[in-house]
Parts: sequence; C-alpha cells; structure tokens
Amino acid sequence: MYNYKRSISLGYADAVAKVKDELKKEGFGVLTEIDVKQTLKTKLNVDFEDYIILGACNPPLAYQALTAEQDIGVLLPCNVIVYVKGGKTFVSAILPTVQLGKVGNPKLLPIAEQVENKLKKVVDATAGN
Repeated sequence: MYNYKRSISLGYADAVAKVKDELKKEGFGVLTEIDVKQTLKTKLNVDFEDYIILGACNPPLAYQALTAEQDIGVLLPCNVIVYVKGGKTFVSAILPTVQLGKVGNPKLLPIAEQVENKLKKVVDATAGN
C-alpha cells in the first residue's frame, strides 16, 4: 500500500476546500494544484471525473528531510488527491514512510512518520472522523 484513502460524504468542491483547510491546520501549505480533469480535457480532449492533485508541504519537516538527504526533493511535495469515482468522493494521501523508506536513510524515518501522521489526520478530518 502506498496511500491512505477514505470515501467521504462531502461533494467534490466541498471536499477540496475541507482538505485545504485541514492541511493548513496541520502546518501544510499547498504548493501545487493540478486539475487532472481540466488537463485531460485540454491536452487529450477526453472527459474524466473530478480529480485534483494537491502538492502539500510542511516547511519545517521538509527542511528536516532535505538536511538529512538533499536529493529527497525528488519525492517532495507530499501529494493529496481528491476525486470522484462512480458518484462517490474520495480523499487520499501518500504514505511517506513507504516512499522515504525506499531511500534507505534511517534519519528520514522519524520525519516520514510525523508527516504521515499529519496526512492521516487530514484525511480522517475530511472524512468526518
């Protein structure tokens, strides 16, 4: 498993707003927003359900990771997605312990655990738990 995902009762637009609010509460800023639906329509002229990729960054934790492993930037920021499939809305976040665990630097594990706990809180809070 590489992500933490929950089905939520909110509609897409409300879910995106809620995720952004919850990320902020956990010390994350959203550095990037990729509207996958719009991008696929523009680039390929195909229809796709609502889908957004939010590139989230917690600056203090990103700094710690970068000082432990300078090339870790290839795995930053942490992606959180909100999408609709079959009429249901989902929110999902990367599991940093899985991604950063591949690097093999033991200094990264405690940082990854902190980030992962925060991202899980974001997903759970968006789902109403």
